[in-house]
Amino acid sequence: MRPAPGLRDQSGVSRRSRRLPAPPKAEIRTKESTVHGVLLRDDYDWLRAPNWKDVLRNPEVLPADIRDYLEAENVYCKALMASTRDLQRELVKEMRGRIKEDDSSVPQPDGAWLYYSRYRKGAEHPLICRRPREGHGKDKGKDKGKSREQIMLDADALAEGKDFFDLGDAVHSPDHRLLAWSADEAGSELHGIRVRDLETGEDLPDQVNDATGDIVWASDSRSFFYVAVDADHRPSRVLRHRLGTAAETDELLHDESDAGMFVDIDKTQSGRFLLISISDHETSEIRLLDLASPEAKLSLVAARLPGRQYSVEHHGDDFVILTNAEGAEDFKIVTAPLANPDPAGWRDLIPHRQGRLILDHVCLEGRLIRLEREEGLPRIVIRNFADGAESSIAFDEEAYGLGMDAGYEFDTNTLRFIYASMARPAETYDYDLATGERTLLKRQEVPSGHNPADYKVRRIFATAEDGERVPISILHRADLKLDGNAPCLLYGYGSYGSAMSASFRTRPLSLVDRGFVYAIAHVRGGTDKGWRWYLDGKREKKRNTFTDFIAAGEALAEAGFTRRGRIVAEGGSAGGMLMGAVANMAPALFAGIVAEVPFVDVLNTILDDSLPLTPPEWPEWGDPIRDVKAFETIRSYSPYDNVTAQDYPPILAMGGLTDPRVTYWEPAKWVARLRATMTGGGPILLHTNMEAGHGGAAGRFDSLKETALAYAFAIKAVGEGWPENLPRHARA
Repeated sequence: MRPAPGLRDQSGVSRRSRRLPAPPKAEIRTKESTVHGVLLRDDYDWLRAPNWKDVLRNPEVLPADIRDYLEAENVYCKALMASTRDLQRELVKEMRGRIKEDDSSVPQPDGAWLYYSRYRKGAEHPLICRRPREGHGKDKGKDKGKSREQIMLDADALAEGKDFFDLGDAVHSPDHRLLAWSADEAGSELHGIRVRDLETGEDLPDQVNDATGDIVWASDSRSFFYVAVDADHRPSRVLRHRLGTAAETDELLHDESDAGMFVDIDKTQSGRFLLISISDHETSEIRLLDLASPEAKLSLVAARLPGRQYSVEHHGDDFVILTNAEGAEDFKIVTAPLANPDPAGWRDLIPHRQGRLILDHVCLEGRLIRLEREEGLPRIVIRNFADGAESSIAFDEEAYGLGMDAGYEFDTNTLRFIYASMARPAETYDYDLATGERTLLKRQEVPSGHNPADYKVRRIFATAEDGERVPISILHRADLKLDGNAPCLLYGYGSYGSAMSASFRTRPLSLVDRGFVYAIAHVRGGTDKGWRWYLDGKREKKRNTFTDFIAAGEALAEAGFTRRGRIVAEGGSAGGMLMGAVANMAPALFAGIVAEVPFVDVLNTILDDSLPLTPPEWPEWGDPIRDVKAFETIRSYSPYDNVTAQDYPPILAMGGLTDPRVTYWEPAKWVARLRATMTGGGPILLHTNMEAGHGGAAGRFDSLKETALAYAFAIKAVGEGWPENLPRHARA
């Protein structure tokens, strides 16, 4: 069979004539420890810099021996991928061609203004803008149809000359005179917050550092609330900053002492209450502040109870609460009076129904809107408070994505929603809550051209080891011959209850147009089939995530979409852990594995409670420090600890030096152990972004280079492969 375009050798040089360098060999500096009577040996613990917290703030302080090793790995990766250099450039050009370079968001109304973001052609970062709203305030009846745009913030200008820049929040004040904005300038997710005067265009002297970046304004526009990150990088304190004062004098509202809990802030859609959410992966507690009362103090909605989760909205004299209380596994919605929100008085409004997972809810004047998923497909349901009448928004496709955006206003008859399928670009609608009329505001443009009819979207089910049916969403060209010869990129995640949306993604089209089948395995550990789907893929049941993914690959081969050995697996973060696990468990199934910021050193990380994200992770994985069974379970699947003397498929691991979530040494250690242990196969490649963190490059075009590297690796893995004269120790 003739290779599809892009699958042949791009270099023009004979495979047999190329000479490639030997891979870097990490020194062995064994560290031993004993946990629950088990001796643990870690030959590569030295790759974890003793000053790693300082590295998050300033990458230049990384110890020289570690930097030399990571840079040598980058050189080696570049050398082995050199034959794809032209292909990578071609991929970047294709993917960039699908991005509308001067794109803009659909404006959201708030009072007399319309707020939106847009890009200049060729810009990496957005402009944050507004323009007058016709028919409101002093502009009523004037300059109808004219824009008079105001650029409030130019993120591209702010990023100029910086190695890394990522705009966080940008929130206008209730009086529309100020803009609070945050940015991360190292990739370490430590944000600085500034405030811009929208009349002068200048930033005020106020500055807050080491924050998560989330901002909520007080009603009087004279102060804002934010979350500070502690020395261990945990969001732990909520403070109020009053304009014109030093950050050192900011008022502390809440300081969370439990190292296993994270803190977040938001406000109700009504704008009346600040919400302080304290949570881990299975328990939540909310404290609130009445923004309508300047002298108000924090009050508690419901004290934390292990396993109970809830989120709060407000309507009239009631709180409207989404919760799993009283055994509501897939969640229900209750109401409680503002004066006494104690759980003893919670009253069911939307009762629990097994298999219908309520994902989110919001209140607009007179209405409750909820986003829910049943049988893997989402829908939006609108309920009138007055009479209980309901209507819904859904679509008749095998697989699609659906989301809602309530915007800024509370007293409105308009709800915005976004719909997309794997073949159909995103469509943004305004939905008239009174009439049910849908108005299409924007259809995502693909400048290089895209015809949904050229593609086929499918959903099939794999049968898991225990008989469960695992959904698989599939995209391929309509003219692709499904004879089992097509290569396949199979994506998976499966942790934290995160469902994988079957929505439109432009980047995979570069693979699909080259004859790939693109598939998403909706494995356990996510909530794709309800909350039980999540519970069956965590802690002692984590192995289900891995076997579900393997079953998905086998099902795709059995159904003729591809065949064993033609599948490239891809996953990132906790999905990278999935990649490491399936590489150990079923290496022959895969032609290659792409593991982006992979959480692969699970046992060592979850045993180390000095790491910033470890205590909050115990509800997800178990506590191996205090629980022997949890220790044994994690040890049984931790990818780094289960590398064995066997052949492995080619693997590309990608990390970020300033990543606070999956620290750079996890993929580095994994790659070192793979090379030292495996008996054949490979090669094993490591690419570390020395100027970025968990999300990789921040710019919308810069990030394409990392995707192009991953896709070129996938194409090479199923096409030309690697030279036969690759040194054996590069493979083994």
